[in-house]
Amino acid sequence: MYGELSGTQIENILHTSTVGHLGCYGDGRPYVVPINYLYDGTHVYGYTRDGMKLRLMRAHRTVCLQVDQIDGIANWQSVVTWGTFEELHGDDAEKAQQMMTDRFTPLLGGAPIQRAHGMGGWGSHPPTWHDAVLYRITLTKKTGRYETP
Repeated sequence: MYGELSGTQIENILHTSTVGHLGCYGDGRPYVVPINYLYDGTHVYGYTRDGMKLRLMRAHRTVCLQVDQIDGIANWQSVVTWGTFEELHGDDAEKAQQMMTDRFTPLLGGAPIQRAHGMGGWGSHPPTWHDAVLYRITLTKKTGRYETP
């Protein structure tokens, strides 16, 4: 059976998941990449390093995020959101960093968040938050679908 997720179900998936697929656009083509994220009920927060994803989001601020929970080929839930990218600085960046540290550190077994996706360091350069660009996406639309056996 196929159907639409309720608003409550959509919110639950966004709050409980920590990995989604970010879609952005540039250079004449779409680009989709997995990200770690935190959802606060209004915004999606993320972090990245300098690269294609950040360059594309800076150039085209409208992005989407897809999050799913899959229990089988015919047993899944999927949420798609759209919103506007905003790079964070100063107090906003510090607040986002603390929220993500609080959310992700327990999921890493207490290991520092620097070991998480995108923060692994390059070569001999040790990973730090100073290398990260923190951002938020202000969500403007959310939809959800599901399939159950």
